[in-house]
Amino acid sequence: MREVESSAGTGGAGHVIVVGAGVAGLAAAHRLLRRGARVTVLEASDRVGGKLLPGEIAGARVDLGAESMLARRPEAVALAREVGLTDRLQPPATATASLWTRGALRPMPKGHVMGVPGTAAALSGVLSDEGLARVERDADLPRTEVGDDVAVGEFVAARLGREVVDRLVEPLLGGVYAGDAYRISMRSAVPQLFQVARTHTSLTEGVREIQARMAAGRQTGPVFMGIEGGIGTLPLALADSVRAAGGVVLTGTPVRELRRVTTDGPDGAGAGPETWRVVAGDRVLHGDAVVLAVPAPAAAALLRADAPAAAAELAAVEYASMALVTLAYRRSDTALPEGSSGFLVPPVDGRTIKASTFASQKWGWVAEENPDVLVLRTSVGRYGETEILERDDAGLVDVSRHDLRAATGLDATPLETRVTRWTDGLPQYPVGHHARVARIREHVAKLPGLAVCGAPYDGVGIPACIASAYAAVDQIHGDLSGVQELTAHPVQSLHGGAGE
Repeated sequence: MREVESSAGTGGAGHVIVVGAGVAGLAAAHRLLRRGARVTVLEASDRVGGKLLPGEIAGARVDLGAESMLARRPEAVALAREVGLTDRLQPPATATASLWTRGALRPMPKGHVMGVPGTAAALSGVLSDEGLARVERDADLPRTEVGDDVAVGEFVAARLGREVVDRLVEPLLGGVYAGDAYRISMRSAVPQLFQVARTHTSLTEGVREIQARMAAGRQTGPVFMGIEGGIGTLPLALADSVRAAGGVVLTGTPVRELRRVTTDGPDGAGAGPETWRVVAGDRVLHGDAVVLAVPAPAAAALLRADAPAAAAELAAVEYASMALVTLAYRRSDTALPEGSSGFLVPPVDGRTIKASTFASQKWGWVAEENPDVLVLRTSVGRYGETEILERDDAGLVDVSRHDLRAATGLDATPLETRVTRWTDGLPQYPVGHHARVARIREHVAKLPGLAVCGAPYDGVGIPACIASAYAAVDQIHGDLSGVQELTAHPVQSLHGGAGE
């Protein structure tokens, strides 16, 4: 094993080692280079991008992971522009989605915040008459205390009834976290709702206040943004930018050990400066600082020696697994609801798939590049659902086709199918998640030159991961304001605003 990349005497910002080449790690590397650091990025897998994965099916370029980014937060779109993707940024061609519930595709309601309405009428057509009447009772109920945190589903069901949660909140949240609304933290996942829950007796009144604020300061432009060729091309462009700026990006290089060590002084007596010793593959690297941008279990393993308390907290973070099934059809063989971007499926309806995206209708570039091919995606798997993911790829395709036929009437034979499995792909944000993140960062802050970032902390969406990366870079440079702000106010990963 060879000792390489000694950081002694680098000057300036020194040598920073970034562990993980997902969008968070690459965003951190990009910012570090702009601040004058020497940067090495180490990635265990054979590619960059993490949960952002470009692919191809039947000659059509597609995303096999995340497919869009929230545009109402500045981080992701701004970074895409910085790395040369300005001309390829595209909003959805249609954002008109449906709910497949109670035996029919029903228009997605407007005028809600993450499925929570300002009035019962906003959910007409989705809820039963009994469910709508239950929403109306919110104004007459006594105050429901939320304390330091509360589960989204638990609180909303107490105020508005379970039907609101089961038919609308659950599929919206499940699409982001593959989780259970009755476990997911309202403070971490839907901070807007948490704030009004603390200040208002009536939840619907609080939602109307949110809607009024949004209307008064309404942002222009699309809510979500895509990239021609797929969101999965963003980390590829980021990695190219990092390399062009002098950074090193090494794939197939798993980090096996991370330790804070004292280097030898001029007399060889170990009185030199402290550095980070990183064992990766057949290399031993030394850095002035380290940014850990890896999933919680990997971070826990690397911090066990020097930060055992942080490691214990990280090891307790749970994950959900899911799979994406991508199907390509001859356009002449298909007939989908015109102008629709797809649909969500409430778990209470007992279907196997939890959502479907009509990619060729949602993204103009897919249709333009492949006019004779129609591409759809379905997703399967939620937190606690393991049996469905034990099926082989053909089995997942079969259940997806079965549900698509029942929802839309689509009965054609696909030209090609692809199954992409994201095992332990989505960190869960249960009640108390914000407090766990605060404890992790408190322990990490005791070790100079160490920061953590990514999906386990401040939000699972792309802007949230990038904001987390930027805060980690600031921390490396002695500025804790970014991590303090994110810990106090996580980035909501799904826009749930009025009228959307």
